[in-house]
Formats: sequence, C-alpha cells, structure tokens
Amino acid sequence: MNAGETQRTPWIVGVSGASGTPYAAAVLRALLGAGEAVDLIVSRASRLTLLDETGISFRDAHWQDDLREWLARGADGKPGTFAVDIDGVRHWSAGDLAAGPSSGSYATKGMLIVPASTACVAGVALGLSKDLLQRAASVTLKERRALVVAVRESPLNGQTLRHLVTLDDAGASVVPASPAFYAGATHIQDLVDFVAGRVLDAAGVPHALYTRWEGELGGGPGTPRVPRTSRTDND
Repeated sequence: MNAGETQRTPWIVGVSGASGTPYAAAVLRALLGAGEAVDLIVSRASRLTLLDETGISFRDAHWQDDLREWLARGADGKPGTFAVDIDGVRHWSAGDLAAGPSSGSYATKGMLIVPASTACVAGVALGLSKDLLQRAASVTLKERRALVVAVRESPLNGQTLRHLVTLDDAGASVVPASPAFYAGATHIQDLVDFVAGRVLDAAGVPHALYTRWEGELGGGPGTPRVPRTSRTDND
C-alpha cells in the first residue's frame, strides 16, 4: 500500500452450483451498494446453473462484462433492471488454489456462500478444500471470521442436516434460502431480496432489501398493518 491508503478488506462471496443465482446477484448488488469490497469466487458448477437460469456464460477472461450483465438483470430475467458499479469487485478463479483467499494471512471480513449446494456444504463441513471456494470457507472458519451459508435444497436428507450442524458448531451461520411473505412481497424480486437481506443480516451488513417486522399484523400486500394489541385475548 502507498502512504495514506487503507487496506482493502473485502467480503468473499462464493457462488456454488445450487439453483438460486438471483440470490447471489442480490447479495452482490447490496454489498456493492453499501460500499463494501467484494472478492468473488464462482464455482465451475455454478457457471452451468447461471447459464441455465439466465443464459449468461461466466468466463474468467471476460468476467467484468459477464458480471455486469448478470447483476443488471432482475430476478424475473429482465435485462437492464439494475444499474451496477462493479469497481469494488475482484474475481478469483475457482481453480486457483494459490489465490489470496486461500491463505489466512489474506485479510477479509468474512465469507458468504450464496447459494450453497449440498455438495458445497459437505465439502466445507468435511474440510475437503477441493476448489478455491471450499478452501476459502475453511480458511474463514479457522480464522474465526464470519461465514454465512445460504443452503438451497429441498428436501434435506439426514447427511446434509448433519453437515449443517457441523458448520453451525464450527461457528458458521446457516441461512436457508426460504423467502418469507410477511414483508408484503408483490414481485419475485421481493422474495429474492428477502433471502439476500437475511444473508446480509447474518453477516452484519446494513441494507434496505426488505421491510422488517415491527410487531404489526398485515392483511397482505398493500394493506396497512394492524397493531398486535388489537387482537383478542383468544388469538
């Protein structure tokens, strides 16, 4: 660093091969919007999912162009929905096991895996480090930094549940990609943003992606909420 410069301390965002690339896009947009630096790792399997869900090919040699196109899309697939500045992003190839995030001496704020496939969950829980995404997650745990795992699978079998318990015991936050409806969602983007917001909540990153619960009942989207004190004692 030059004199007067501050150290760049990014959040690592790992995108694994589970369905749910709009969740990752929403998290990335919110991090960048909050002024956070981001180190991005896109697994080989997730590139196939991204291609299937959006039609976008994520290529190492053209990652800036591909990332801009991806983050500009809404959850409904409409291009040009969002204006995004990716200057705060650094990309690492998933096969680069000599990359910065592979070492504990590389300073980061923590790591968000969104979406997290069951294969990714197993690899991190077992410490396999078969690619940079898994290695970075293992480093995050050993350095006692924040690790948020947004698992996306249904139903969950016993083996995956045991792996999730292992991650919880190791200090990770497990955030199932389960949208809620109390925030008054009227569009698929609202449901995606709710999950992304819960991921960021677990990481302690401020955002305004969804309406928070404040103790008032609602009657569906667009209906004023009713204070809980108006309910009967029999409710």
